[in-house]
Amino acid sequence: MTSPPTASLATAQRSLGDPGRRYPLWPPLTGGCPATSTEEVPVKARWPLTRRIADHFGLHPVSNLTPQAHTGHAFGAEGYKTVAYELHAELGVPAAVFVPTGYGELLFGIHKGFAELRRLGVTDRVPRLIACEPATGGPLTAALRQGLPATWVEVGPTEAYGINCPVGGYRGVVAVRESGGRSVLVTDEQARAAQAELGRRARAAGGARREVGGGAGAAAGGGAPGVSTGLSRGVRGPSRRRR
Repeated sequence: MTSPPTASLATAQRSLGDPGRRYPLWPPLTGGCPATSTEEVPVKARWPLTRRIADHFGLHPVSNLTPQAHTGHAFGAEGYKTVAYELHAELGVPAAVFVPTGYGELLFGIHKGFAELRRLGVTDRVPRLIACEPATGGPLTAALRQGLPATWVEVGPTEAYGINCPVGGYRGVVAVRESGGRSVLVTDEQARAAQAELGRRARAAGGARREVGGGAGAAAGGGAPGVSTGLSRGVRGPSRRRR
């Protein structure tokens, strides 16, 4: 299985609203758009498509409109930071959090959550954030290596297509640097092995299956005690092993 080279037009329409009807509020689509479509648009065309749909139908895009760098959405991190609250409720402050990373929005949200807990006096530190990217791309890794806020890279085929992004966001760089973390490139073989292990633990606990990209965090953790998003009660922290 390789990374899909195109995105379904139907998927794009469902994400922002059906152009056949006007939906001022969520949910954007309740009917009128087929579940599958033979029409496809190149992945790089998603940004002009998103802008056209938003402008024409008066919708508010919650995805980025800038292909040069993923700017994210102001409210996105407010949702993602609750992952930090859940981690803190169960584990306190882990030594590190291994995060499957595409654009870096989840990564930044987790850092923001822990940073706010420290600012409020709930904790006295934040965990190191370890960004786990597919080895076929890695824009955050490239940005950190080059000392840039964000950069664009060519991506290759990978089963972890959910996090196979050609461009990162500056907020991901901020999260890694401010937390004293780093980035790690994960191969498909490593991610599949971690996915299988997480799947076994999830089935035992009555949990849900994870896609390959979700295994990137556990893969980077090397199977040692640590924390991975795509939480499994079988993966615990805090990690005491230095990497």
